[in-house]
Amino acid sequence: MMMLTSLSSSLLSSSISLTGPPPSNSNGYLSSSLPSPRRRLNPKPNHHHRNRHPSLPLLPRTSPTRSIHCSSSMPLEVSTSSAELQDSLIYSSAFWVTQSIIALNADVVRDGSCYLYASVTAALSVTESEVEGHDFKIKLEEDSGGIPQNVIAKFPHIRDYKAFRVPSTVDAKSLVKCQLAVATFGCEFFVLCFLFLRDFGGWPKHRDYCEYVHRFNYQTCGSYFHDIMFSSFLAADGKCSYATGLQLPGVLDELFAYDGPLGAHYSEDAVTLYLWAPTAQAVCACVYKNVNSRDPMEAVQLKEVNGVWSVEGSKDWEGCYYVYEVSVYHPSTLHVEKCYANDPYARGLSPDSQRTLFVNLDSDSLKPEGWEKLADEKPIILSFSDISIYELHVRDFSANDHTVHPDFRGGYLAFTPEDSAGVLHLKKLSNAGITHVHLLPSFQFAGVDDVKENWKCVDSTVLEKLPPDSIEQQAQITLIQDDDGYNWGYNPVLWGVPKGSYASNPSGSCRAVEFRKMVQALNHIGLRVVLDVVYNHLHGNGPFDENSVLDKIVPGYYLRRNTDGFIEHSTCVNNTASEHYMVERLIIDDLLNWVGNYKVDGFRFDLMGHIMKSTMVKAKDAINKLTNERDGIDGLSVYIYGEGWDFGEVANNGRGINASQCNLGGTGIGSFNDRIRDAMLGGSPFGHPLQQGFVTGLMLQPNGHDHGGKDAEELMLSAAKDHIQASYLNAVPYLMMVGMAANLRDYVLTNSDGKEVKGMEVLTYGGAPVAYALHPAETINYVSAHDNETLFDVVSLKTPMEISVDERCRLNHLATSVIAFSQGIPFFHAGDEMLRSKSLDRDSYNSGDWFNRLDFTYNSNNWGVGLPPKQKNEKHWPLIRPRLADPSFKPQKNHILAAINNFLDVLQIRYSSPLFRLMTANAIQARIFTYNMLIWDVFDIKYERVRFHNTGPSWVPGVIVMSFEDGHRGVPGLTQLDPNYSFIVVIFNASPSEVSFASPVLRARAFQLHPIQAMSSDEVVKSSSYETSTGCFTVPPRTTSVFVEYR
Repeated sequence: MMMLTSLSSSLLSSSISLTGPPPSNSNGYLSSSLPSPRRRLNPKPNHHHRNRHPSLPLLPRTSPTRSIHCSSSMPLEVSTSSAELQDSLIYSSAFWVTQSIIALNADVVRDGSCYLYASVTAALSVTESEVEGHDFKIKLEEDSGGIPQNVIAKFPHIRDYKAFRVPSTVDAKSLVKCQLAVATFGCEFFVLCFLFLRDFGGWPKHRDYCEYVHRFNYQTCGSYFHDIMFSSFLAADGKCSYATGLQLPGVLDELFAYDGPLGAHYSEDAVTLYLWAPTAQAVCACVYKNVNSRDPMEAVQLKEVNGVWSVEGSKDWEGCYYVYEVSVYHPSTLHVEKCYANDPYARGLSPDSQRTLFVNLDSDSLKPEGWEKLADEKPIILSFSDISIYELHVRDFSANDHTVHPDFRGGYLAFTPEDSAGVLHLKKLSNAGITHVHLLPSFQFAGVDDVKENWKCVDSTVLEKLPPDSIEQQAQITLIQDDDGYNWGYNPVLWGVPKGSYASNPSGSCRAVEFRKMVQALNHIGLRVVLDVVYNHLHGNGPFDENSVLDKIVPGYYLRRNTDGFIEHSTCVNNTASEHYMVERLIIDDLLNWVGNYKVDGFRFDLMGHIMKSTMVKAKDAINKLTNERDGIDGLSVYIYGEGWDFGEVANNGRGINASQCNLGGTGIGSFNDRIRDAMLGGSPFGHPLQQGFVTGLMLQPNGHDHGGKDAEELMLSAAKDHIQASYLNAVPYLMMVGMAANLRDYVLTNSDGKEVKGMEVLTYGGAPVAYALHPAETINYVSAHDNETLFDVVSLKTPMEISVDERCRLNHLATSVIAFSQGIPFFHAGDEMLRSKSLDRDSYNSGDWFNRLDFTYNSNNWGVGLPPKQKNEKHWPLIRPRLADPSFKPQKNHILAAINNFLDVLQIRYSSPLFRLMTANAIQARIFTYNMLIWDVFDIKYERVRFHNTGPSWVPGVIVMSFEDGHRGVPGLTQLDPNYSFIVVIFNASPSEVSFASPVLRARAFQLHPIQAMSSDEVVKSSSYETSTGCFTVPPRTTSVFVEYR
């Protein structure tokens, strides 16, 4: 056995060969062979001839352990097959968590000797008696102190593992560059010792042991046990009972956490590269003159200092391209691989995405005219509560807009003309109150070739002639869907580079310049820009995938793995691990890149719950430190929000405290409020498509779906006991009310039993608390987004087939008005204001321009353009087909124009009073009490800023009544916020008939219809009325009416 103190440089160099990479036409240096059914099982690798494969198929998740069991009919058996041991290094079930501690699963590690093995050339193989091919073998001793608390906090999923101490003499920094394995030996000896102690009461000596083995063998368990036990004792440490590879993120963070420069840095006379790659054995930068160069003009070796590789190059490199050649052990192949990768900190790319562009974003030549002054010209946001968000896909915006130059359609520059149909529409929205445009992913993603000449397309004139319920449209779209120009973009390859397919030219720095022009143009029409970021997963992994970057640089570090060492895929594929220091740093650095270099104004985090809360808070803090004077950006004005879903391996803080809805209260980070969405529409996106909600006819206009029978519907009228969770039907209005009060935990409302409860005491139909926010800006209220069906499609699917298209259009408007008038931040999917349809496609991420079309001429909402693509929708085709085939379902231009006008009205009403946009939880929850002179020790509410009136046992179904009360200057009570209105009442009537609602609290006031609605083109809402003497409001069917009292 050799104790490792230092790793010989000559030993390392013997395994390294620095050569230039293959020419660029080798398709990213990938082997074209199909994946092998499993990784290498040959214990003696041949480095001159081996099969390479781009990825590893998932193997059974059971770890290779040895079983010991005894029964009356079977001999005592200890079994670990030779094949199991050979396969064991496929797994990485041990965790090197600190320089001195390796953690092993207590369930599979039994008493015996434990060793750490290392091979510089990745030659390890496991036999029954030894781990062969190692350069170093180090004995590990169990640490009775167990796993340290700081390690448990970082890796809670291994809290019950055993701790083994690594000798202090070990050079861990060198060892992590090797193939590593841990193996245990000697379990059989201790099994027999236990039996001996049981029968003889003492520790066996050699002679006693031998005699006992012979006697025990023949009398009890037979010759098989004898052979195993006797040979195990004769071997010094017994047979190998367990072996596995190691996961290294813990020790890498402890030894190599780094805050210095990374990526390409430019000075007056040089370009310097920095790459964090502590497990690499060698790194070479191959520099190409241009995108078409077959061979590199230079291949320079980088030098390492404490895990960071760097080299200083010529200033002439600027404008050239480069790729890293990294020699590194990769656990997915069990080999030292030569990986060719882009720079993780790339700021530009070649058109084929296989080379990184040397681009200095500080160069004046890359800045549009007036770029440096943009920070001073941005639309003013006084409070995050003033934000309203419009979610838009870059290509959707202009792919179908013939008022845009053909070269600009579907790209960044489509936002720059001032008179295109799409830009004119955005101006309307901006003038009415929309403040932010949320752009779906526009970083470098896979799924769309950046070279437009390679795209395939369908003849839309042919598709337009097909029946509205035809199967042919989706068949033609599906045939080319992986080769056209369309994808939502949730397939991240490089986070820090604008997507090339949206640029007029994907070569050189064009994409950077055009992205800046887009941001500048949107800011100039009053719209701030939110970038949709996808840090929770990566599209590629392994050493050969052309879309793999980070997993080629530091294999096994950036991607989160399960306890067997396999990549977690709960996000969809290749989950990232923000709990690792350098992953977190990369995320924060990337956000600062987009804010600093592109002046974006906010970020929407995809599957934010899969990112640690600490990462989100640090990112927010880092951005907030940016100043206009020093950085050209006001970091305090940048808004951050995301999807706080809690599922997968991170659920319930399984990998640390994650950025889930319930964990984010008090951070100022927003999360999507799915509670109000589900209550309004019915069920959830994963439930039955006909389940109804408040807006879609629940109880008021049944569609034939069984919502629980008559008894369940009667519960809608009865009191909900305790936490208002008696049934889904009963919970719906309260889910909405809490959401409309910004989903605040401590907001108090009256339940159907007449009792006051807090928002966090109102439970969803799944039993989770409805409310989780501590600040109104922490709640994003929405009813539809790019995921799932559009709002109009959901309404058309869930409402009864016999209602008219006029009624469906009014319900569409009613739903958007709920979002617009709720406290918190309203979020609208592009096209909801135009009755947008995707022909009932529930997941249009790859459904092409055909199903995702936006028409800013307002001639069509895209309803009935064929059955939606089979893959995601086929099981619902029987429900979809008759609706698409029915011509009465299709809105006409007058319906679309009415919807747009109504949407603009509700936006203007929202911004007509600060009472719709209260800035703090205290402002929303404000209540002033007065002493009841008639009842001892009872206080009555005198003033209440935000209040719901149609509550308690006598509530009117299908109606929500909300009021905002303001104070009066110089009068004790509520603070005055609105200079114009002292009281506002909003009534949402989702029922198919006119309703009247009277409240003593609202009697004898001077309410009148809001002036915007009084002058509206909607004749229906104009018939809304209020009677002073009775305090009775009358509201037409499927209508939202706003009443105001002037000062």
